[in-house]
Amino acid sequence: MNIQQAKQSLDKIIDKARVHLYKPIQIAEILRRDRIENDIDLSDLSTYRTISKKWRDIICIKFLGRTSTSSARYQDDIFNDNAIPPNVLVELGKENRNKHGIVEAYIYQKFADRFSQMSTGLNYCLTHDKNTFNLNDFLAMFWNEPGLRRSIDKIYEIIVYALFSALVEALEVSIEVRLNPEKLDVLKEFEDFAHRIMQLSTKQHSVKLNARINRVGVTNAADRGLDMWANFGLAIQIKHLSLTEELAENIVSSVSSDRIVIVCKDTEQKIIVSLLNQMGWKSKIQSIVTETDLLVWYEKALRGQFSKAIGDKVLRKLTDEIQVEFPATNHAEFAKFTKQRGYDLLSDKDWLLIK
Repeated sequence: MNIQQAKQSLDKIIDKARVHLYKPIQIAEILRRDRIENDIDLSDLSTYRTISKKWRDIICIKFLGRTSTSSARYQDDIFNDNAIPPNVLVELGKENRNKHGIVEAYIYQKFADRFSQMSTGLNYCLTHDKNTFNLNDFLAMFWNEPGLRRSIDKIYEIIVYALFSALVEALEVSIEVRLNPEKLDVLKEFEDFAHRIMQLSTKQHSVKLNARINRVGVTNAADRGLDMWANFGLAIQIKHLSLTEELAENIVSSVSSDRIVIVCKDTEQKIIVSLLNQMGWKSKIQSIVTETDLLVWYEKALRGQFSKAIGDKVLRKLTDEIQVEFPATNHAEFAKFTKQRGYDLLSDKDWLLIK
């Protein structure tokens, strides 16, 4: 193992990382601990495997307002042989100590670059209105920028949520939960449960609710389960990449609803239908929505007959969800952070040339 090979391993995990760069940040904090405190042994994984997550989380909370929600197993993948195992860290550590934190500075510069790229997507939403916003152009920014492509699944999820939730609200859909009158004896026995869970009681046998679509929230990178759910019994799964038999099984088996909507690219529709038919699961799928459908519906929502009532709401939800999913790093705070650590004094030009 030499420094060229070690840097290639580091660049690989940076390139593969989503915009938040949780794993590269963890590597940076391990290297800093080794350089400053000198109380860990980079060749001994047990001295930093678990504790390094706390070091990483301090940084993530400071600049992202969140921490990784991935499983412990997925987070530990960073130390696998095909990622950054101890022998790679040892080599990076030597370089980092000899050059006063150059590897740390390199990682944090990549972090800043990635969020700068993400801000272009947000700026597009903020600088376009319902007359000029083009969904194709918006998606192209993420497909064409390698640093953002890893987050395209979340962008798909956000554009679907913004549209679907805005349309459900615009339609003023409501749902009713009603008790079977023949079950009043059961209600009396469990009235405290019925009231606290369903807002039903012996005096109120039904309740009316506004229909809503909700995102499950920030999920881990390996997640293949539910993306969105509706309080009227619908489960929504977004698939922007090719669907394998294993992923198709995960979609259906991990979601208990018998009314599933799948959103996918046009080229995947026939494959998905074929796979679901083969597995006997077609009956669980209520419908399949393609990217073409989204483009048509966005055009109607933004510039159609009812755009005045719907268009601004769609764009507002789109912008809000991007800001929640990808919170903008405070540039002044980040500059202060890099200065405090001395990264601003380091020139990584020579290190950047290492291939």
